[in-house]
Amino acid sequence: MIKYIIVDDETASHDIIKEYAASVSYLSFQTSCYNAFEAIEYLTKNNIDLIFLDINMPKLSGFDFLKTLSNPPKIIVTTAYNEYALEGYELNIEDYLLKPFHFLRFMKAVNKVYEASTPSSKRIQDTITPDSATIFIKEEKKYHQISLSNILFIEAYGNYTKIHMTDKLIVSHQTLSSFTQNLPENQFIRVHKSYIVSIPKIELIEGNRILIKTHKIPIGKMYKLNVDKLLS
Repeated sequence: MIKYIIVDDETASHDIIKEYAASVSYLSFQTSCYNAFEAIEYLTKNNIDLIFLDINMPKLSGFDFLKTLSNPPKIIVTTAYNEYALEGYELNIEDYLLKPFHFLRFMKAVNKVYEASTPSSKRIQDTITPDSATIFIKEEKKYHQISLSNILFIEAYGNYTKIHMTDKLIVSHQTLSSFTQNLPENQFIRVHKSYIVSIPKIELIEGNRILIKTHKIPIGKMYKLNVDKLLS
């Protein structure tokens, strides 16, 4: 379990982060701090694993606050200003979320913290993202909001992609690479230049093939290491 706090002077930011985090089983909310001084006081009495940290706050900025910590926890910066990114990475932050950020981008950030702090054997047990996680898929001039838990696998189809789901098939003009960048890494894995599969939907791995329902999906040579890591 990753214990986290939010340090931000905007109430709306606290609400969004807590809403997103409520769908992630390994995140445990501890407290909300609305300025750096509240956070300093809290940290003197409590141990936490992760801070969602805003930069522009009154009296003491997020980065100045961070510099006061001798042994800081993991930090995910949340800000509306991208010009601070370089300074943030010099301070060894885990990730930099530019407001407004969507759920999938939030998941990629917290997964970095999770994978850095959790043994691989434990990570495999926690591969399923909650059913409430959704994504918008563009099909011609329409946008479908679908649950990630309903996706079986995604297949490159010329200039399009096919999203194979438990109950239907959607053909989208989005590229396979765009899905690779935005899908949570603890639920989806690239196994071939033309295929991304849902880890919880894998029924069998045999040789260089993955079985999902009646579909036999090839494992590409360049992506076999991804599958080996999953099984290790």
